[in-house]
Amino acid sequence: MAKGHYIIGTAGHVDHGKTALIRALTGTETDRLQQEQERGISIELGFAPLDLGNGEVAGVVDVPGHEKFIPQMLSGIAGIDLVLLVVDANEGVMPQTREHLQIMQLLQLSRGILVLSKSDLVEPDWLDIVEEEVREQVAGSFLENAPCCRVSALTGAGLDGLMETIRQQLQQVPPRDASGAVRLPVDRCFSISGFGTVITGTLNSGAVQPGETLEVLPAAVLARVRDVQVHGVSVAQAVAGQRVALNLSGLDRDQVPRGSVVGTAGLFRASERIDARLQLLADAPRPVKFRDPVHFHLGTARGVARVVLLDRDELSPGEEALVQLVIDQPLLAHRGDRFIIRSYSPMHTIGGGTVIDAEPRKHRRFRADVLKRLDDLASGDLGFWLQKLDEMELARLRDLEKQTGTSRQQLQQGLEQLQAAGQVELLAEQWVLSERVRSWLLQLPQQVRDYQQRHPLRHGIPRATLQAQLSAQLAPKGFEVLLERALGSGELEQRGDLLATVDWQPQPTAEQLRIIERLAQHFHSAGFGVKNCNETLKQLDLEGLDAELYFSYLVEEKTLKKLNQESYLHMKSYQRAEQLLVELFAEQPTLTLAQFRDRLGSGRKLTQALLEFFDSCKYTRRTGEERVAWQLPG
Repeated sequence: MAKGHYIIGTAGHVDHGKTALIRALTGTETDRLQQEQERGISIELGFAPLDLGNGEVAGVVDVPGHEKFIPQMLSGIAGIDLVLLVVDANEGVMPQTREHLQIMQLLQLSRGILVLSKSDLVEPDWLDIVEEEVREQVAGSFLENAPCCRVSALTGAGLDGLMETIRQQLQQVPPRDASGAVRLPVDRCFSISGFGTVITGTLNSGAVQPGETLEVLPAAVLARVRDVQVHGVSVAQAVAGQRVALNLSGLDRDQVPRGSVVGTAGLFRASERIDARLQLLADAPRPVKFRDPVHFHLGTARGVARVVLLDRDELSPGEEALVQLVIDQPLLAHRGDRFIIRSYSPMHTIGGGTVIDAEPRKHRRFRADVLKRLDDLASGDLGFWLQKLDEMELARLRDLEKQTGTSRQQLQQGLEQLQAAGQVELLAEQWVLSERVRSWLLQLPQQVRDYQQRHPLRHGIPRATLQAQLSAQLAPKGFEVLLERALGSGELEQRGDLLATVDWQPQPTAEQLRIIERLAQHFHSAGFGVKNCNETLKQLDLEGLDAELYFSYLVEEKTLKKLNQESYLHMKSYQRAEQLLVELFAEQPTLTLAQFRDRLGSGRKLTQALLEFFDSCKYTRRTGEERVAWQLPG
């Protein structure tokens, strides 16, 4: 693990010596408020660097121990690597010792040290009794086999042994994800004259450098990082696992209240609803009922949430359930985050849980499919990504990155794993469930057949129409990949820009055939003197006709040639126009519209339509008012 990327936190009852212990270890006074120093108790979080003596520096978070300041304690305890559970040797286990232990269990902390403080005030035999009491209290928890150190912040006794134990425990700490997206929960925000807004917090993931732009949520404002500090020293980069101070420009202090998260711009979104697995403590005073309000704590954020029980009407002490939490204000959660709930009044810690989905839809209760989906989501990252992809129908990598809050590199690796397992496919740049692709491949021929049945005069369905019918989310490049596979099956064939079943031929009625014949005859006899579509229909007394339907049919039958939306020629007339074009360029190097009009014996509008069509075919190229030959028809 890289040097210095550790966070140590304290826990324990008020006045049990946590702050004095940190002062003795670090030389830093973490009670910075005058009120804290006057009263002798911590009210806000305190922070200090701890030199481990081996070239590494850990960040230390000193949390308040008083029951009134549990919210502050919760803001500091989440996300630490090692906890020091401090118990006054003269008093033993007290109420906040127990509540702090419950909180640490609910947050699934995994590594800690038992610290008996003020050991100079009691006899050694009494220390043995207190340690036994503490061991009984932590039995069955992650601290059951934790080392125990007996110390005195006043005399310095036992501090060297504690430091050695801390070093040993930190060697087992796994590294955090420094390659992922930036996510920094804010625990302090203040202004410094001449510098602007400064925020502090523990960097959960990613790396931050001066000059980059980050987003502050839930305010959804962008801010530029002017300076990055770790333990009061400016650095070129801070990485996950470090206590960080960022000097931000482009925002005011009131836009970054405690509980905000500074993260990679455009990646995260705040939400007022989360899906979670909730566990109620066995000693919770009463059940939690449907839509009961609770105090909700996640990282440094807090709010009031309504508990929507999805499979029952009440959750009894000691039970767990899948729930949707509806919070009174938007906050940024992330899949896998641990949270704490406290009873609304009076406030006591009653449970906690894990975020399953940070941006869910509203669910209907007592639905087997909803519960199965949440179980699948909770099973692991791959299941979560599959569910999100199913909800989104199709997604580019950057869209999935936003929806899941997962780094692009992690997503890419996971999707490739799912692709190898046959569960997802990549259509050009869009990821989609393989099951959906199979469904589309079955739908395509049927949708073409249905279109042909509804439009018997058509030669096929336009590609854009078929794509829109299949999915509004499917990008053109992805549709082309899918279509290529469908054409390979032999059921469909491509006819220009149309798609049809291989055996399909238009089936005009007798009346439609009569109109088709009239139009074909008119264009044949009119030659280059033919008028535009509207005038032609007026001449033939067919003004109410669906002109596009009939003209498209005649074009597909190669009876007419379409020059533009208004102008058509009979195919024989068009072939004659091509021949005349070649003859004229054999006689002269350039050609004007008037010259070609005179050779055709046509009007200006039709001549212009013909020449512009020839330009589009690259037969000619316009230079000023003249045209020169380019790639004349052979």
